[in-house]
Amino acid sequence: MKSTLRKLVLALPVSLLFSSLCFAQTAAIQGDVKGVDGKPVQGAVIKIERVDIKQNFTTKTDKKGHYFYGGLGLAGTFNVTVEVNGQVADGINGVKPQGAAPADVNFDLKAAAARAAAAAKGEVSEDQEKAMTPAQKAAYEAKKKEAEATVAKNKELNDAFNQGMEAENAKNYDVAITEFEKASTIGPTQHVVWSHLGDNYGSRADKETGDAKQADLTKAAADYQKAIELAPENAAYHNNYALILVKEGKLPDAQGELSKAATLDPTSAGKYYYNLGAVAANSGQTDAAGEAFKKAMGANYTEAYYQYGLVLVAKATTTADGKIVAPDGTIQAFQKYLELAPNGPNAQAAKDMLTTLGAGIQTSFDKPGSKNTKKK
Repeated sequence: MKSTLRKLVLALPVSLLFSSLCFAQTAAIQGDVKGVDGKPVQGAVIKIERVDIKQNFTTKTDKKGHYFYGGLGLAGTFNVTVEVNGQVADGINGVKPQGAAPADVNFDLKAAAARAAAAAKGEVSEDQEKAMTPAQKAAYEAKKKEAEATVAKNKELNDAFNQGMEAENAKNYDVAITEFEKASTIGPTQHVVWSHLGDNYGSRADKETGDAKQADLTKAAADYQKAIELAPENAAYHNNYALILVKEGKLPDAQGELSKAATLDPTSAGKYYYNLGAVAANSGQTDAAGEAFKKAMGANYTEAYYQYGLVLVAKATTTADGKIVAPDGTIQAFQKYLELAPNGPNAQAAKDMLTTLGAGIQTSFDKPGSKNTKKK
């Protein structure tokens, strides 16, 4: 009896040891990653997320595209994803490792890309379709029809837009307007369509008079307002809308839109300030025009120098002996223009102005009165 008791006492710790080893067993996940070219992907990031409790693990593939991660809970459920160049390329959810052997989770990125492309089109594989419930099948068919309708709609929109552009480039404004109107009906949220509608109504208005002209200008303004509503940060739309407002005689509104354009797009501010100066000059606001042209000059817009010179000439006075005395900066503005654009559209006019003012024509320009200033 004592002998038997001794054996039981000795056996008990061994039994407990085996029991503790059983509870300490863990699972593993391994696999291979093949790229879109069919070759192993080295350095792909494998992320393993345990979903039944909050745990996250990360590893990478070796030069053979293989990865292994051990020490996972046997009873766990895991989502496994692969990332290449910082982008998720594929993933498998609900992985449940069983037993001592690692669970194999392989990734074929070419197949994953094909699945993603099919999913974007609302397509599924034949096997996936067979596995669907009646409700899933009905939902899939509805989504597929919706996707097909979207593709057809996009084609119709692109066809109308491209035909409109072709007509616009040929200055066939009637046809262009018809096609862009069609495109605006198909894709009412496409701001570029509305902007081209505004362009073509504005261009056609230039060839018309009376009520027809005003009707086209009104339509052009409305189309640009729609484009700006959809893309309020687009400086070009504010500029072009301003040009329509000028044609309508709404100069204060036009000046406001041009100021917005210059603020929104500093890289093109020179052009927008130049247009602002032109609007002011044409409405007899000489001082405002001068300020706008100076801003355009500051943004390196060449034509502004000539126009600023004209603004100053308008303030010139004549002495008793008939000599023209222009404000300071007039001669320098014309000379700078000729330096920047010696063959520009207003080069000859600038030379004539300098001759009238009794000044020479500089071939280089630094600062008025500087030692590096040369004349001929």
